[in-house]
Amino acid sequence: MSEEFKGGPKNKWSRIYRKKWFFPALYLTIAAVLLSVVVWYQNLDNQITDTTETENLGEEYSPIPNEEGAEPVIEQQELIQMPLENSDQAEIVTKFFDYSAEQEDRENALVLYNNRFYQSTGVDITSADAETFDVVAALSGTVEEVKEDPLLGNVVILLHGEDVKTYYASLEEVSVSAGAEVKQGEKLGTAGKNIFGKDNGTHVHFEIRKDGKEVNPESFFNQPVSSLESITEEAKEDAAVNEEDATVEEEDSTVNEEEQADESDQVTDTDGEVEENPEDTPSDEADDSEEGTDEQLETENE
Repeated sequence: MSEEFKGGPKNKWSRIYRKKWFFPALYLTIAAVLLSVVVWYQNLDNQITDTTETENLGEEYSPIPNEEGAEPVIEQQELIQMPLENSDQAEIVTKFFDYSAEQEDRENALVLYNNRFYQSTGVDITSADAETFDVVAALSGTVEEVKEDPLLGNVVILLHGEDVKTYYASLEEVSVSAGAEVKQGEKLGTAGKNIFGKDNGTHVHFEIRKDGKEVNPESFFNQPVSSLESITEEAKEDAAVNEEDATVEEEDSTVNEEEQADESDQVTDTDGEVEENPEDTPSDEADDSEEGTDEQLETENE
């Protein structure tokens, strides 16, 4: 009886309790269960909070379509376009004069007027069908001036900000007035003829100026307006180089003046020596002549 009792369940649990790994394993199991409960509770709380905030936001927020005063985060810059609607039909008959261009392009950038050649400050554009065409704004801007030039014909000047201006000359008719706001592609007038570029027939003379300096329009067609900033940087670099050259030239001229002054001093000293020698020579000759005269007198007395 006692042997059967010793082998019962109580003795088995006693043997398990006595194992070294039993209590550590028990503690780890309890800790894992508690940690799982804490994590589950936190996730449940966060889900309830997010659901509540979403519901509140949906009740309070109502988007306002076409809200006045709203501005786009990124303003897309316009690309500089040719001053006519159908650019595929455009033909540049007079180029912008550039000293660094090839010989043929430089020749095509010369305008003959009154038996004299002039350098083109823009481009003359015609249409392939040789008929008149509408001249449109290459960029959005403000009409700064509308005038009639005896050589260039009707001229329209647009101001685009950042010291950028576009010029449209050789216009037959003008459709805008000074102070008007125009959008890119909006009609400014129709192409015509002028006296200065009479050999080109019906055309528009187009110029781009940055900080008052003419630039080659062909280099900036289909380019953003910001690309014109390189012109300002180049101008600053050229100004810095010119200042350095002027400083070097000034230093060289100062050195040359000092050298010339030294040479003039040396010449003056040499002239002084030359002037002294002639005075000494006659006196010596006079002394010699006096001695000869005395010797002759003594000889005659004897």
